Amino acid sequence: MITHDLRVMADAMLDRKAQNVVGIDLRPLGTAITDHFMICNGDSTTNVNAIADNVIEKMRLEGRKPIRTQGMENNFWIILDYGDIVAHIFLTEYRDFYRLEELWADAPQKVYKDRPASKRKTTKKEEDAE
Repeated sequence: MITHDLRVMADAMLDRKAQNVVGIDLRPLGTAITDHFMICNGDSTTNVNAIADNVIEKMRLEGRKPIRTQGMENNFWIILDYGDIVAHIFLTEYRDFYRLEELWADAPQKVYKDRPASKRKTTKKEEDAE
């Protein structure tokens, strides 16, 4: 379920101190190459790499692997393409420069905040068990 995967991705980003986590629903536009963008930033290349690694790991636990990745060699702007969701993990100054949210301003956006661990469901199996 896409909503669950978006939340898993957001939580994975927030777990590694990602800032300004925003989801953009591109489906209403009808012209996008994916259904959703998840965008965040970190203040160092080490932080950007840690965020990307955690997203990959948490999504793997959900049975999802990225179709392709880009930017892992320099950690300025990492793209993780899951087909229906594309994650953009920026170094802060790169996010400020490219301003993806402004490019897709007509699409609905959702800001994700950190949640207490007690409210998180880490896997679909655990969610189904409740």
